[in-house]
Amino acid sequence: MPLEVKIPNVGESVTEVTLAQWLVEDGEYVDMDQPICEMETDKASQELFAEAAGVISLVAEEGDDMGIGALLATIDTDAKAPEGTASPSKNVEDAAPVESNQEPVISTDSHAAGHPSPAAAKILAEKGMSTDNVKGTGVGGRITKEDAQNAKATSSAPKPVETSAEPVLSAERAETKTKMSRLRQTIAKRLVEVKNNTAMLTTFNEIDMGNVMDLRKRYKEMFKEKHEVGLGFMSFFTKAVTLALAEFPSVNGKIEENHIVTYNYADIGIAVSTSKGLVVPVIRDAQNMNLAQIEKSVLNYALKARDNKITIDDMQGGTFSITNGGVFGSMMSTPIINGDQSAILGMHNIVQRPMAVNGEVKIRPIMYVALSYDHRIVDGKESVSFLKRVKELIEDPARLLLEV
Repeated sequence: MPLEVKIPNVGESVTEVTLAQWLVEDGEYVDMDQPICEMETDKASQELFAEAAGVISLVAEEGDDMGIGALLATIDTDAKAPEGTASPSKNVEDAAPVESNQEPVISTDSHAAGHPSPAAAKILAEKGMSTDNVKGTGVGGRITKEDAQNAKATSSAPKPVETSAEPVLSAERAETKTKMSRLRQTIAKRLVEVKNNTAMLTTFNEIDMGNVMDLRKRYKEMFKEKHEVGLGFMSFFTKAVTLALAEFPSVNGKIEENHIVTYNYADIGIAVSTSKGLVVPVIRDAQNMNLAQIEKSVLNYALKARDNKITIDDMQGGTFSITNGGVFGSMMSTPIINGDQSAILGMHNIVQRPMAVNGEVKIRPIMYVALSYDHRIVDGKESVSFLKRVKELIEDPARLLLEV
């Protein structure tokens, strides 16, 4: 009897998922533990793996909203593997290394190359288009639903002959309508809820990053050699935040009905941008970590975000969040508080600015920082004092390392 592939229980409170993309073709032979599809929930995107080897028959279509336990596909476990094929190695050491500065290579020998997914085939048929002029961006060069939606039919009509040297303006106007992913819908809903349900204010300050930059430049090679991870600014800010939260506990809290809940620990959410939207994985017990441990946690989440591997468990909880718009060139912003927290710190880009230093004008590397907070639980004095404390610790990293 064929093995049924069903939507698994993917996390507490999650009752429905969206089948985002098939990673295999209907009738294809799959190996055990081979990724077969990508699912989206309202919290994360994750892959589903084959529980056995065999020939897979697809039941659901890309874009389908499905409940937990719904049938996705069946696998004929009695089917033989095609001759001349070998199961992929499960040994990581056997895998060829991938250079980080190289573009991913799509094999043209893949069975999926140039073939549309079921949803893509339907869209192309409605457009009256073939797959000849559609480039597949999916796994192995497969044509995805998005590829089909973005594809434009080429007209065989002769082009008009220009009779004037005047510039010719295209009369073609187009608009694209794409269904929001379940994750994007949830992000939108929660952001509006936070704006409507909190008394959110933002306070600003500026930080002279010179001393931290000098310290980083002096020791970054030694740090990387010893800890096998780079030394970035996020670890300094995370450490500074944990010390400041201990002094201003209301910034590390939330409102629960008629009570104020504060924590004696700091689970710091780090906002990470992915192709699916913004996610906030949590560094737990950050108050007990040194700079190297924080950097390793940040790197781990960055790699998981790149590969869409961040799980629901990674994002559960969190008592305070940090977001860094500076990586995109942002000078100033008012970040929105995340979930049940009372505040979020916004980092921005570092710019050389003229500053008054001991009565003289000097050019210094300055970062503007912002603290958005819920005024229902955090008073203005506390928010300003918290941000000032972070500023003091970053500008004098010796105090940060000595925790004074």
